[in-house]
Amino acid sequence: MTNIQSLSSSQLRKVVAIKEKIEQLEAELAAIAGGSGDAAPAKRGPGRPKGSGRRTMSAAARERIAAAQRARWAKVRASSGKPGPKPKGKRRKVSPSVRAKLAAIAKARWAKAKAAGKSAL
Repeated sequence: MTNIQSLSSSQLRKVVAIKEKIEQLEAELAAIAGGSGDAAPAKRGPGRPKGSGRRTMSAAARERIAAAQRARWAKVRASSGKPGPKPKGKRRKVSPSVRAKLAAIAKARWAKAKAAGKSAL
C-alpha cells in the first residue's frame, strides 16, 4: 500500500471520500442484512476488543440478584407445602466397643495385605 505521507492533498481528499463511501455502503449492508434498522454501524470504545459486547456485572450486583432468586424459591417452596432441605443434625457416635471391633478388623486386613505384598516380591 502507498505511504499516506507521500500523497498529495487532492489524492488524500479522494482517499477520504472513498473511505466515507465504503462506510456508508457497509452501514446500508448492515441495515439490510442485520435487520436492526440502524443506518450507522455500532462503534466500540477504544479499549474494548471486537466481539466483547457482553456487559459485566459487579460482584455486589450478582449477590443481590442471587439473594432475590433464593427468596423467590423460598416463597415457592413455602407455598407448595413440600418440605425444604433437612437440617443437618449431630452425627451419631459409635460406641467404644464397636470402634475397637472395627479397628481390629482393619488391622487384620492390613496385616493380610502386607503379607500378600511381601510374598509377591
